[in-house]
Amino acid sequence: MIETDGKPVISVEHVSKRYGNFVAVQDVSFEIRRGEFFSMLGPSGCGKTTMLRMIAGFEDVTSGSLKLDGVDVVGVPPYRRAVNTVFQNYALFPHLSVFDNVAFGPRIRALESGQLERRVREMLDVVRLGDFADRMPSQLSGGQRQRVALARALVNNPSALLLDEPLSALDAELRRQMQIELKRIQRDVGITFVFVTHDQEEALTMSDRIAVMSKGRLEQVGTPEEIYDEPSSAFVARFIGSANLIPVVVERAAAGRATLRLPGGRLGDVATGGRSFAAGAPAVLMIRPERLEVGPHEPPPERLGLPVTCTDLVFQGALLRCALRDQSGGELIDYLEASRQQPGVRPGASLWVSWERDAARLLHPDS
Repeated sequence: MIETDGKPVISVEHVSKRYGNFVAVQDVSFEIRRGEFFSMLGPSGCGKTTMLRMIAGFEDVTSGSLKLDGVDVVGVPPYRRAVNTVFQNYALFPHLSVFDNVAFGPRIRALESGQLERRVREMLDVVRLGDFADRMPSQLSGGQRQRVALARALVNNPSALLLDEPLSALDAELRRQMQIELKRIQRDVGITFVFVTHDQEEALTMSDRIAVMSKGRLEQVGTPEEIYDEPSSAFVARFIGSANLIPVVVERAAAGRATLRLPGGRLGDVATGGRSFAAGAPAVLMIRPERLEVGPHEPPPERLGLPVTCTDLVFQGALLRCALRDQSGGELIDYLEASRQQPGVRPGASLWVSWERDAARLLHPDS
């Protein structure tokens, strides 16, 4: 992770946004540190782009406080905020060269010509387009146009750069390349990036921290590792990576542990993760596919497990996707190494799936 000074460059405090009776963002609070790559992640319509537009000043805040560098900017127009935005379509000037596109902002600010030339050349070198200064946008690839848009947004040295799904128009391979390139550029310039995406791979690949949103609410903020390994809700577990969510019933809970009734009636014991669960209440046991083991034999007592039936086995290159069904009809997924023999694992086979007790997370069901 990039080193930061620990001070927030952006503070969002109980911010809400309403359009008539529709609530797009509801009581959201978080801080974005100086120098970090921060992603807002969630499905379409969750409020992430609305939140970004409020930070940029393109949308008014209905209630709450929004601070940039410690100053409340609610009501301050976009051109008076020390942030720049890169949009999905890049919005380059088609009649200007790469150099002149990047130089547009410094010229508006009447930067001295020698300093302007130096600053633009430096920024083109950062985005690896130093040899493309005289080209027109129509002569560039999609990835190159995106880097021009980045250079134009960064050349004025904003406190934060806001990026609204800038990779969405790129093909899959170029998109993967640009994920790495964006992170490199962010590290080189040391400016806070606020990145909006619905793509979990993008968020996990590039982010120092991630804010997961759903239905206008903030579900969780944390590092990629925290979001993946310690999801705060069934929604987060399901949205970030693949997750097996097993419905269970809490038999009893005390001292940070809970005894569960698993599908088929078996009992198991897991940590509650600091959450409160009442006896008799429904819950969800989350296990990532890579933490499962599947085989023909009942697991030893120190592991939790379920009898299952293999319903499908799909070759996916280095992995085999093994689909399983438990006794209550619930579906689970395990990923197996394609290069290793899997004794007895075949469609229709009766098997056991098991996991270490600390591999599972007990969560409340989605409301």
